[in-house]
This record gives sequence, structure tokens and C-alpha cells, in this order.
Amino acid sequence: MDRTAMIALVDNLYAATAAGDWDRVATMLTDDFRVVEPDCLPLAGDYPGVAGLREVFGKLTSLCDVAGIDRIANATDEDLVICLIRIRFADPALEPAEVCELFRLRGGKCCEIKPYYFDHLVLTRAAQ
Repeated sequence: MDRTAMIALVDNLYAATAAGDWDRVATMLTDDFRVVEPDCLPLAGDYPGVAGLREVFGKLTSLCDVAGIDRIANATDEDLVICLIRIRFADPALEPAEVCELFRLRGGKCCEIKPYYFDHLVLTRAAQ
């Protein structure tokens, strides 16, 4: 895939996930897809398949009362798209969480999402 197609895939994946269009999401994921969240977070774990993505997205939005997610920048490599995002919370007293999400691609689909949090304590505080 070229850079434009890789970013388009991630754009479509973000849009379908935000819309809750899980059938569409499934068409963009490999059979062995997984999301891996770090052990330091309340939503830590390994989440396989479209059901796993749905579960972790639901946990994030319910635990933290997410007001919005902004994409700031993208970077690509041979089989990777890395997106810098900012998660805004409904409580204006909480600072946004900055996250780099690594999307590993294979065969024109996403096979893994692995987020890297600049300050994981921001998300932990938002979940309290």
C-alpha cells in the first residue's frame, strides 16, 4: 500500500469505529487483529478481533467520559501508520491525553493497534 492508501484505511477505521459501524470495521481488520493496551491503565489487556476493539473503545469512552478525539498528525513506514491523537474529556478541569497509536497493517487491512501514552496518569485520573 502507498502512504495515501494507508492513511485512508486508518481514516476509515477511525470513522467507522466512532460511528459504531462494527460490520464496516470488521472489513478493515485481519482475522488475527488485536488491540494491546498497557498494564499501567485501567483498560489494560489484549483485545482480539472486532469484538475486542468494540470492547476497548467502549471501556475508554465510558471510563473516562470522552468528549472527543482529535487527530494531530500521521507518520507512515512500510507497514505502519502512527497517529498522534489528543483525547479530550468532558470535564474541562482534566487535561487532554496525548497518545500515539500504532496501526500495523498487513494485506491492506489492520492487524494490530497499540497505543503509547505520553502520560498514562492523565487517563488514569480521568477514569476516577
